[in-house]
Amino acid sequence: MRERAFVDGRQWGSTIAAAQAGDRRALDELVAGWLPLVYNIVGRALNGHADVDDVVQETMLRAVDNLGSLRDPDSFRSWLVAIAMRQIRDRARRRTTDALRDETADRAADFAELTVLRLQLEGQRREVAEAVRWLDDEDRQLLSLWWLEVAGELTRRELAAAVGISRQHAAVRVQRMKERLEASRGIVRALDGACPDLRELTVRWDGDPDSVWRKRLARHIRGCAYCASPGEAVVVPAERLLVGIALVPLPVGFTLSLAFGGKTAAAATAAASVGWSGKVLGALAKPAVALSTGATIVAGGAYVVTQPAKEPPPAIAAPTARPQSQAPTTPPPSASPSFSAPPAPTPSATQPKADLYGTVVDAVDTAPDPNARPAALPQRTESGITSTGGAHATMNHRGDSVTLTGKGYVLVRWQISPQYRAGSLVMPAWTGLKGRLFHVASGGGRRMDDRVSSTDTSATGMGNSTIGYAVPPAGTQQMWQNEYYYVDGSVTLTVNERGADYGLNVFPTTWDRVEEDVTSGPPEGATRYGLVRDTGKDDTPVPQYVTRDTPADPATVAQKSRV
Repeated sequence: MRERAFVDGRQWGSTIAAAQAGDRRALDELVAGWLPLVYNIVGRALNGHADVDDVVQETMLRAVDNLGSLRDPDSFRSWLVAIAMRQIRDRARRRTTDALRDETADRAADFAELTVLRLQLEGQRREVAEAVRWLDDEDRQLLSLWWLEVAGELTRRELAAAVGISRQHAAVRVQRMKERLEASRGIVRALDGACPDLRELTVRWDGDPDSVWRKRLARHIRGCAYCASPGEAVVVPAERLLVGIALVPLPVGFTLSLAFGGKTAAAATAAASVGWSGKVLGALAKPAVALSTGATIVAGGAYVVTQPAKEPPPAIAAPTARPQSQAPTTPPPSASPSFSAPPAPTPSATQPKADLYGTVVDAVDTAPDPNARPAALPQRTESGITSTGGAHATMNHRGDSVTLTGKGYVLVRWQISPQYRAGSLVMPAWTGLKGRLFHVASGGGRRMDDRVSSTDTSATGMGNSTIGYAVPPAGTQQMWQNEYYYVDGSVTLTVNERGADYGLNVFPTTWDRVEEDVTSGPPEGATRYGLVRDTGKDDTPVPQYVTRDTPADPATVAQKSRV
């Protein structure tokens, strides 16, 4: 499957094409949008030593200088990451480890410290960030990509391409790196402890993590009952912890000089030949251009962060949830710490008539009172639905899809699995719509952010405080376990999973079953009534990410798309 150029859930194809055509604003926006990703890859791979700024600059310089040669804008992300990894490897070949260590002996903070401090990490997340120091250069390079893969910023295909190996070989390499990372986490925990034998062992250690001492300390921990004890009930696997960690923001004062061949952009412009390169160089030589990220490209081609980064969100916060047995009183904390959005009214049966068919559900949904009975469910014509997945389609992997054709009701049942991988949800897409598609009701006895445990108050269908939470993107309506739609025509539903782990079960169903679920809940007893949105008129909202087009990759369907 083709991978599209996305960062922070945004599609960049049109911006990349405009920059290739010489659009100055598009180029500025491209640099501002992708620089943080490159900075995090390089910073983590090199652990923040003095070469980071140089490698980031070389990467962005090469990307800007060669943007005109990129044939497919959709491959921009994998192309850019591959450039970054080549620059990292080139720098490693040019300098020895000892030289790098000498250059950085007096640095104020390595990248592990920046990650902890700027993202306010605590507990096991802090432990993972600090364990990175104990990895070899090759493992750190791989981890810089795997970290972003787990967070949903990269795909395994892109990781393998950047390292220059097959996906199968990448799986083996990642597994071995994870084993060394877990061993390093054990060292971080043990060094925080009070084992007298470990103190005696480390008397001669200079405090600089390296592979020799990693092996030596790991050997001690394996044979020491005191150090081998995690000190916590559960040691959470690293991949479940990393999904809650955002990109480290660019430091204030970070400067990126887009000079070409040692010349300033202005000087290079005079020598540039007619064509794409000349257009870009000319754009960079013009007066300063304000960027949305609090940075500017100034005359001469320097990119400078001029404003402090916003206060980073907490890595994980308790989700929105209400006890199942009683009406809500004081609203609990939000389930979406990384994607906070102001509350907005839920499109419902009271929606104004002006919002005709085609309105997208693009408002954050507030959970209704568990004791509020749903509105009446209008009964629509049913001639039956044909599904390419049969009577019960199960979709667990990115790219799985099902096409529904006919006239009738469809159930989409959510199965979110934060115990396997929590983090940012990349929502499914409805594409290739011919006819009408209505979101008629929500049921299943509970919303996915309702509490599911009487003993763990942090536990919901989206996760818990130990394993983390699956978090919908900003503006996405919270889903219920069962979501019902009415199809009159044909449409395809595709899983775009990346980041948080989830699956969808799709069943053609009937009005009778929808009515039963919404009004009575599951067989073991309803925890709350369902929710009806269908008014019987053509003013019912349709799902987010719906389009009449059939793109090569349904993940490219923009949020808040309109039919």
